[in-house]
Amino acid sequence: MGPTGPGPDEGAAMTAALKAPVETKGETIALHDNRERFRPTTFIWVTPAAILLIGLFLVPTIYAVYLGFTNLQLLGPHAQNYSFTGLANFNRLVNDPVFWYSVKLTLIFVIGSGIIAETIIGMGLALLGQRAHLTVRASVGSVVILAWVLPEIAVAFIWYAFGQAGGMLSEIAGRPSDDLLATLPLLIVSVANTWRGTAFSMLILSAGLRNVPEEVDEAAQLEGAGYWRRLFRVTIPIMRSTIMTNMLLITIGTISDFTLIFAMTQGGPGNQTAILPVYMYIEAFQFNALGYGTTIALALIVIGALLSIIYVRQLRPELRSQ
Repeated sequence: MGPTGPGPDEGAAMTAALKAPVETKGETIALHDNRERFRPTTFIWVTPAAILLIGLFLVPTIYAVYLGFTNLQLLGPHAQNYSFTGLANFNRLVNDPVFWYSVKLTLIFVIGSGIIAETIIGMGLALLGQRAHLTVRASVGSVVILAWVLPEIAVAFIWYAFGQAGGMLSEIAGRPSDDLLATLPLLIVSVANTWRGTAFSMLILSAGLRNVPEEVDEAAQLEGAGYWRRLFRVTIPIMRSTIMTNMLLITIGTISDFTLIFAMTQGGPGNQTAILPVYMYIEAFQFNALGYGTTIALALIVIGALLSIIYVRQLRPELRSQ
């Protein structure tokens, strides 16, 4: 009599075992790592940081947004008893010609003195440092970095002295009696901002230049490409992500600049240098309209966010390729 086949229960068990997914060693390790990563004790260690984040960032941000919808004043009847006014501040903002003039000044200041001037001069200094003698590179780099590490208030007083009647700039222009801070205020504060911030671009772009493969540049040189053609056709395209990141950081830093301009001109003469941070301060602390000043601050955040989104969209192809 031959051997009997498996019973119904044994056959069902074998079928279930064959259909079950085979768990490889790698999958087992990954599942184990995930279980270790999401242990309940992890939340205990994260809790202090989460409390600080909520208390020092999230709650003040929500409260600031709320103040933008109120009639809060620094002094006056609404200093203590302020109330929710809906979109009144935003309606005033949209119809405020000084605000739109301030937006224009902000874009000119950020694009002119920051994005364009700092990036171009920083790239020039980085290229100089790549090709120049060690002594020249060290000397130029030291002077440029010294301007960057100086306190912003010190830079403001230096350029305030330069721009006054009888200052160095008016002497160079051959018109020592002219007060350039009164006749060309936005240009002077833009030059001061560029002078101070160029070192940052120089350091970032110098690091980017060191990451350009020498083999690519040598191959282009063997093909007969000159220096400028290699720079614009090879070096700069390879450094595109570094340049865009540098421009993003410059934009974030420059759009919120307050100390330099306020110490030099206080937004004047008139409103000729009242970029958004300065105009926000004037409305909130000189005209006592804290609620409206907060609304201007919210508009500044929105503008900065929109500019950042533009940069991130430009960087997306590089991020995907990595």
